[in-house]
Amino acid sequence: MEMNKSIRNAAPVPATNVEKQKEHFDPDDYRVVRGGVDNFLLFTILILVAYGLIMVFSASYADAESRYGDSYYFIKRQSVMVVIGLIFMVIASRFPLRFYKMAAIPAYCVSALLLVAVLVIGDTGGGAQRWIDLGFIRFQPSEIAKYSLILMLAWYYSKYCDKAFDFKNKRNSNLYGTIYPLCLIGFICVLVLLEKHLSGIIIIGCIGLMIMFASGIKLKLLGLMGSAAAVFVAAFALLTDYTKRRIDIWLNPAAHPLDGGWQTLQGMRAIGSGGFFGLGLGNSRQKYSYVSEPQNDFIFTIICEELGFIGALAVFALFGILVWRGYVIAMRSPDRFAQLVAIGISSKIALQVILNIAVVTNSIPNTGIALPLFSYGGTAMVVQLVELGTLLAISRYTLEKK
Repeated sequence: MEMNKSIRNAAPVPATNVEKQKEHFDPDDYRVVRGGVDNFLLFTILILVAYGLIMVFSASYADAESRYGDSYYFIKRQSVMVVIGLIFMVIASRFPLRFYKMAAIPAYCVSALLLVAVLVIGDTGGGAQRWIDLGFIRFQPSEIAKYSLILMLAWYYSKYCDKAFDFKNKRNSNLYGTIYPLCLIGFICVLVLLEKHLSGIIIIGCIGLMIMFASGIKLKLLGLMGSAAAVFVAAFALLTDYTKRRIDIWLNPAAHPLDGGWQTLQGMRAIGSGGFFGLGLGNSRQKYSYVSEPQNDFIFTIICEELGFIGALAVFALFGILVWRGYVIAMRSPDRFAQLVAIGISSKIALQVILNIAVVTNSIPNTGIALPLFSYGGTAMVVQLVELGTLLAISRYTLEKK
């Protein structure tokens, strides 16, 4: 019954022009059909996870042997978290859409509380206080916040659609379409800002703006907000000693070969030495204490070194397919909420892949962005698989003409 009600807000195409949709789309002509998950998306996810596990082992066994005396140290832990993540993905794919709608507000509130908690009881690692360590698990609340923000904004725009896009009433459209959503995004960004987590601010802010764009707000207004956000990030980067140093290293890594530029220089050397076909799986030289912690953010450099241009192209192709299927699912979604969640999750993955590769190729400053489904990190892997489980759940629902 809930799905029958939601069809009233259904949109068979992206909600970029609400008035035209109302004029040309009659919900009474359609029905919501629930079926199986998108198999194309599911197979792509499984291939990416398998590819990621292979590369985590290949990239990490030398470092694991050197640090822990066990070459299987990282792959054993990553494999356990992948299994847990896949179980949660299957569970998430079985939930009805109404579950995610009901979970949006609680998830947002919990993630906000966790971001506050990390400022008080957070565990420090790599010079930053961004983790919560419960003994049996250590996680970054900002990863959960990205997912919860997608759910929250999707719920918000589905709930207040009429007021947000009532362009004849500028007060309502400005408040409900722009100001209130910006408050939801800004609140999370401020909490992440207090962690001095620049990459987290960039990703969360971009996720929010992309969902606002997909919801149908005016492009001129979005451009102004994007420009303001870019100015703020630039000012934060230039006025903070930690980020200023990152920028200095990015502009001239060779001037800091042993003090910040090492990771970038060795990563680029690994990419360049791979050539077209690579040195062969397991044959990387840079993973032997040159690229520090090669199983983490710089795992793409090891892929390039061992599998060459072909291996890197496979990464691009697989993520391209995943994001494309995500947008196809969004186009077929039965209502605005499902559509925006699918767009948000797909865009988040695309953004993180682009930023990670930009970092390891020194196209942007090193900001510590992981490569989804590849970089070593247990809780991040679980959260990403839950997000993909949500996307699979959405793929079960489509609109069909009666």
